[in-house]
Parts: sequence; C-alpha cells; structure tokens
Amino acid sequence: MNWIKKSLFAKLLTGMLVASVIPFFLSNVIAYQTNSNSVKRQIIELNKHSMKIRMDGLKRYFVELSDLAVSFYKDEDLMKYLQSSEITPYEALYFSQQMQKIYASHLELKAVDFMSALSGQRYMINSNGQSIQSSDPKLIKAQANEWDITKEFQVSHMGKDRVLSMNKLLIDYPDSRVLGLTSLYIGPKEIAGIVSGISNPEEESSEFFLIHQKPQLAFTSDSDLNQAGDDKITAMVASIRDQNGFISGEWNGAQGVFIYATDQFRKLPLTIVRFVPDSTINKAANQTLSQSLIVQSIGIVFIIVLVTLMSYYMILRIKRMIRNMAKVQTGNFKVDKKTGVADELGVLEERFQNMVRQLDILINEEYRNRLELSTARLKMLQSQINPHFLYNTLQSIGTLALSHGVREIHDKIAELGDIFRYSMDLKTEVVTLQTELRHIENYLSLQGGRFASKLSYTISCPPQLMNIQVPKMILQPLVENSIVHGMEKGRGNGTVHICIESGAAIEIRIIDNGKGLEPKMIEQLEQSYADYQFNSDTRIGLLNVLHRLQLYYGPEFHWRIRSVPYEATVVSFTIPYQTAEGRTES
Repeated sequence: MNWIKKSLFAKLLTGMLVASVIPFFLSNVIAYQTNSNSVKRQIIELNKHSMKIRMDGLKRYFVELSDLAVSFYKDEDLMKYLQSSEITPYEALYFSQQMQKIYASHLELKAVDFMSALSGQRYMINSNGQSIQSSDPKLIKAQANEWDITKEFQVSHMGKDRVLSMNKLLIDYPDSRVLGLTSLYIGPKEIAGIVSGISNPEEESSEFFLIHQKPQLAFTSDSDLNQAGDDKITAMVASIRDQNGFISGEWNGAQGVFIYATDQFRKLPLTIVRFVPDSTINKAANQTLSQSLIVQSIGIVFIIVLVTLMSYYMILRIKRMIRNMAKVQTGNFKVDKKTGVADELGVLEERFQNMVRQLDILINEEYRNRLELSTARLKMLQSQINPHFLYNTLQSIGTLALSHGVREIHDKIAELGDIFRYSMDLKTEVVTLQTELRHIENYLSLQGGRFASKLSYTISCPPQLMNIQVPKMILQPLVENSIVHGMEKGRGNGTVHICIESGAAIEIRIIDNGKGLEPKMIEQLEQSYADYQFNSDTRIGLLNVLHRLQLYYGPEFHWRIRSVPYEATVVSFTIPYQTAEGRTES
C-alpha cells in the first residue's frame, strides 16, 4: 500500500488494471447470465417438444397393450369357452396356452392375469410360472360392475418393482354381459425406453411418468426414490394447471427446473416430468465463460505490458523534470533540453524550461535592482541634509516670529515642523496611538487656521488606549478625505470628529457632515477592496489605508462605511489590541 502511495507509476498501473479488469468482470457476469438464461430457454423448449413426442409414443404403446388385452376376441373357440359357466380341463389348458402367448409376446410384461366372471376361475402367468385359482363369481361380477374407464390403468408393486397394471373388461358383444377381467402388469423397462429416451446419458437428469386424476407415479428414473420424493413429485403434478411448462425447484439437493408435459389417453390423465439441474443448464454457459476468460486473460496480460511501458515512459520524463527542478533549487539554471514530444508532458517541459529562463532573467534583474537600491540609499543619505536644513530654517522663522511677539505664527510653524518631521521619518512604520493622534491634531490645527471658523473638530480617545501601537499614517488620509471631499466639494464648512472606543477590540470612527458618498461609490470601494485594485475615481488614500490595515492585522481587521449626505458620513474600522510590549487580544 505504501508503494502505491509513494509511486505515481504504481498508481497509473493500478488504475489502468482496475479500469480494465472491472469492465471484463462485469461483461463476464452479464454474458454468463445471458448465456445461462438463453440455454435454459432452449433446453426447456427442446424438452417440451421431445416430451410431446414421447407422450405420443406412450399413447401408441397403451393402444398396443389395449389391443393385446382384448386379443381373446380374435379366437372364436376361446370366446365359446369363456361364455360357459364351467370350464373343462381341456378348455383351461387351451386358455392357459393363449395367455402364455400374450405373456411371451412382450418381454416387459411382469404378469398376465385373467378373472372369469362366469366360472370364477382366475388364471395368472408370471416369471414363476402359471397358477389357477377359484374365486366367487358373484364377487368378480360385483367388481366388474364397479369398474370404469378411469381404473383401466393402476400403479401397483410386484416385490420391490413398481409396475403399471392395465385392466381390461372382456364384454360378450353384442350383449353387455361381462365375461371377465384381463390385467396386464407392465414392468418399467418399456416405459423407461419411451420416457427416458428424452434424456442425454451424460446429463444428470431425472424422469418421471404419472397417471390418473390423483397422480400416481408409474415410473421414475431414480432407482432409490423414497416415499418423501414420491409424495413431492405427485404433489407438484397435482398443482399443475397448464398443459406443459416448467417449475423451478430442488431435487436430490440440486437446484434446477421441472419440465412437464400433460395429455390424456381415453380420458386418463398422463404426465411426464423431467428434472434438469442447473449444472446441466449452466454447462454450456460455463464453457463459453471459460473460453472468454482465456481470451480476456490474454487481453489483460497485453494491457499490463502496454500500460507498464506507457507508464514507465511517462514516469521517465517526469523524473527528468524532477532532476531539473533539483538543479534549479541548487541555483543551477542549466537544465536538460526538452524532448520535442508535443504531448501534455512535452508542453509542461517546455513551459518549465521557459519559466527557468525567465527566473534566471528575473534573478539577474533583481540583483541589478539591489545594486541600484543600494546606490539610491547612498544618495538619500547624502541628501538628508535638506530635511535638517528645512527643520532648522522653520525653527529660525519660529524664533524670529516669537521675538517679534507673533505667538500664533510661532505655534503654526512648530506644528508644520512636527508634521513634516513625522511624515519624513521613513524608518518608523509603527507608532503609538498617542503619536498618531498628536500628528492628526497638528494637521487639523493647521487646517483650522486655513478655514478659520468654518472647520471644527473633536478628538476623543480613552487614556488607556494611548499606548496601543498602530501603523503610521492611518488617520491623516481619512481626515484629509473628510476635509477635501466633504467640505471643499460640499458647502464649505463642517465638522470632523475622531472617536476611538475600546471593547472586545478597538473601534476607530471618523465622522464628518460633508457631502458624503453615494451608495454606488461605496459599492465601488468595497469591490475595489475585495479585488485589491486601485481606481483613480475612488478615494485612493482610503483604499491604501484599508489595505495596509488588512495586511497588518489580517482577518481580525474589519471596516465599514455609512453615509447620509450633509448629515453624517462614518468611516469605521475595528482593530485588535497591540501594545508596545506586544499584541494581546481581549
């Protein structure tokens, strides 16, 4: 797992394998299900057709047995003997010979039985030989009177064998007198040849043949079928309502389908059932799946080889870029040349090399700029005599005004000197709030002299905030905007109020009653601030101050502008506490 996390080659190889194997797997599942269902439908239809043919064969066989049972009608002498209430030994011998012929004519016959309704004699021939028994003629006649066509076929047992008995009344035509009852006991051999002929010896299927309205199992290909299995088959056949079809189920622990076909022989219901296990149905689908797996395995091996080669080629180029990056990191800008391949990685290599060349140029330009900056600083040090000369000159003028008794001129020159000294101090970037307010007070004092009685101002700040450190020159641009845009472009007079309050943070508000700002102008200021852009049509000084405070305080800085023209325009912003000893948050 760590190998996959740390290697792009492993990720590409794994991803391609997953992308290839999953569709193959899904296609196999879908193909297997489709083939299995298709084979299932074909097997069911083929078996339905075959079972119909076998059903016709059974009916023809029953007709043959029926003809065999009434073959006595063809022998006139035998019919005379049977019409007599007493049979002589010669007649009994002759009758036994005729029954022996019937028994020998079909090897599948287990026994032939005849009960005479007139003499009460019962003749039976089976594998043990022949026997003659005497019975009560009245009882035989009573049984014959109760006999109907639905009892023509019955299922019985001879020893351990299940046999099908055919019972045929011998009628003295044209009279309706019953002469006797012939019973043929058919073993499973002939029925097995007819019913089991629908199966393939290689298939693990089971066949069943049932008769009668209340189903009786006459034949089964399962030699070890127990009573529970017998009841299961008969119960299933009793629930059948269609002429033919199939039912999904389980037999001998295997899932599969019971395919059935029903018909009638002289109003006698006949049913053939065949159970086909899913293993037989899925055999063709399994063969198709095996062949598909072989082809797909070859395809997956080919994909693995192809993906490995492609991934290795891509990773080789990426590693070359990594080596070039390592060279640049050490200051060596002589990177390997691009391969000339015009794919995405080739474009990336070309862009990287262009970036390295531009970086080399920028570093050289930065080095030259630093040299020029050092030269400029040297020149600035050489020109520092000019501000000192200006300070000394202003101080001399103030002393001269004081010597002539013009105190007001002395004070204004002193305020101007403080403002100039504060503004020209390029080394100091952070000052105490008290220093910033003293500078603003000097600035407003000079502006008050300019506007005479038209400008009034107030400054309020709690004493405990005087030692708070703030960036330098954050109030003068805002106060200057209030005077220039509020008074000079307004009515020409007004008031400016600077209010500083303490709470969870420090809130500073600059309030004036000048011309104010339109809502559209405020939206432009907010958009310019969000985009970090300066617009010549907006208050550049205000945006400069806001961006400086945002860079200095980060997300703890907030600001807002509200304006009602000639009533109150309020620029407020909130900053956290920061003293000379360091920053603390309330």
